Amino acid sequence: MSYSRILKWISGIFELVLAVPIVGGAIVMGTGYSALGFMLVLHAVTLILSLRNQEAIYGSVWGVLTSLLAWIPFVGWALHLIAAILLMISGSKKTKRYHYPPNQL
Repeated sequence: MSYSRILKWISGIFELVLAVPIVGGAIVMGTGYSALGFMLVLHAVTLILSLRNQEAIYGSVWGVLTSLLAWIPFVGWALHLIAAILLMISGSKKTKRYHYPPNQL
Protein backbone atom coordinates (compact mmCIF):
# COMPACT_ATOMS: atom_id res chain seq x y z
CA MET A 1 0.00 0.00 0.00
CA SER A 2 1.38 3.39 -0.98
CA TYR A 3 1.75 6.35 1.35
CA SER A 4 -0.90 8.24 -0.57
CA ARG A 5 -3.45 5.46 0.03
CA ILE A 6 -2.58 5.41 3.73
CA LEU A 7 -3.00 9.19 3.91
CA LYS A 8 -6.33 8.92 2.08
CA TRP A 9 -7.57 6.55 4.78
CA ILE A 10 -6.24 8.74 7.59
CA SER A 11 -7.70 11.94 6.15
CA GLY A 12 -10.97 10.10 5.38
CA ILE A 13 -11.27 9.05 9.03
CA PHE A 14 -10.49 12.60 10.19
CA GLU A 15 -13.12 13.97 7.79
CA LEU A 16 -15.63 11.43 9.09
CA VAL A 17 -15.01 12.60 12.66
CA LEU A 18 -15.48 16.21 11.57
CA ALA A 19 -18.73 15.20 9.83
CA VAL A 20 -20.34 14.19 13.14
CA PRO A 21 -22.61 17.22 13.72
CA ILE A 22 -21.91 18.35 17.28
CA VAL A 23 -18.51 16.68 17.71
CA GLY A 24 -17.08 18.05 14.46
CA GLY A 25 -18.34 21.54 15.15
CA ALA A 26 -16.88 21.44 18.66
CA ILE A 27 -13.51 20.30 17.33
CA VAL A 28 -13.38 22.97 14.63
CA MET A 29 -14.54 25.82 16.85
CA GLY A 30 -12.59 24.57 19.88
CA THR A 31 -9.34 24.70 17.92
CA GLY A 32 -10.12 28.17 16.61
CA TYR A 33 -10.66 26.76 13.11
CA SER A 34 -7.04 25.58 12.98
CA ALA A 35 -8.34 22.03 12.47
CA LEU A 36 -9.42 23.16 9.00
CA GLY A 37 -5.92 24.48 8.32
CA PHE A 38 -4.42 21.17 9.43
CA MET A 39 -6.80 19.29 7.16
CA LEU A 40 -5.91 21.59 4.26
CA VAL A 41 -2.23 20.73 4.67
CA LEU A 42 -3.02 17.01 5.03
CA HIS A 43 -5.14 17.04 1.86
CA ALA A 44 -2.46 18.97 -0.04
CA VAL A 45 0.21 16.44 0.93
CA THR A 46 -2.10 13.57 -0.02
CA LEU A 47 -2.84 15.27 -3.34
CA ILE A 48 0.84 15.71 -4.15
CA LEU A 49 1.62 12.09 -3.29
CA SER A 50 -1.36 10.88 -5.33
CA LEU A 51 -0.20 12.87 -8.34
CA ARG A 52 3.30 11.52 -7.89
CA ASN A 53 2.00 7.92 -7.73
CA GLN A 54 -0.43 8.56 -10.60
CA GLU A 55 -3.44 7.66 -8.46
CA ALA A 56 -6.93 9.13 -8.31
CA ILE A 57 -7.02 12.66 -6.93
CA TYR A 58 -10.75 13.38 -6.63
CA GLY A 59 -10.90 12.68 -2.88
CA SER A 60 -7.99 14.97 -2.09
CA VAL A 61 -9.27 17.74 -4.33
CA TRP A 62 -12.66 17.53 -2.64
CA GLY A 63 -10.89 17.58 0.74
CA VAL A 64 -9.03 20.79 -0.15
CA LEU A 65 -12.33 22.34 -1.23
CA THR A 66 -13.91 21.17 2.04
CA SER A 67 -11.11 22.70 4.11
CA LEU A 68 -11.63 26.04 2.41
CA LEU A 69 -15.44 26.12 2.73
CA ALA A 70 -16.14 24.14 5.92
CA TRP A 71 -16.45 27.27 8.07
CA ILE A 72 -20.00 27.61 6.73
CA PRO A 73 -22.08 25.70 9.33
CA PHE A 74 -24.38 23.28 7.47
CA VAL A 75 -22.41 23.33 4.24
CA GLY A 76 -19.34 22.25 6.20
CA TRP A 77 -21.11 19.19 7.56
CA ALA A 78 -22.16 18.02 4.07
CA LEU A 79 -18.72 18.73 2.61
CA HIS A 80 -16.96 16.78 5.38
CA LEU A 81 -19.26 13.81 4.85
CA ILE A 82 -18.78 13.79 1.07
CA ALA A 83 -15.01 14.21 1.44
CA ALA A 84 -14.83 11.29 3.90
CA ILE A 85 -16.75 9.02 1.53
CA LEU A 86 -14.68 9.99 -1.52
CA LEU A 87 -11.36 9.63 0.32
CA MET A 88 -12.24 6.20 1.66
CA ILE A 89 -13.45 5.03 -1.75
CA SER A 90 -10.29 6.23 -3.49
CA GLY A 91 -8.13 4.84 -0.68
CA SER A 92 -9.73 1.40 -0.93
CA LYS A 93 -9.29 1.02 -4.68
CA LYS A 94 -6.35 -0.82 -6.09
CA THR A 95 -3.72 1.45 -7.53
CA LYS A 96 -4.74 2.31 -11.05
CA ARG A 97 -2.26 4.50 -12.82
CA TYR A 98 -3.66 7.65 -14.37
CA HIS A 99 -1.68 9.58 -16.92
CA TYR A 100 -1.78 13.28 -16.28
CA PRO A 101 -0.38 15.72 -18.80
CA PRO A 102 3.34 16.30 -18.30
CA ASN A 103 4.56 19.49 -16.67
CA GLN A 104 5.39 22.08 -19.27
CA LEU A 105 7.82 24.23 -17.32
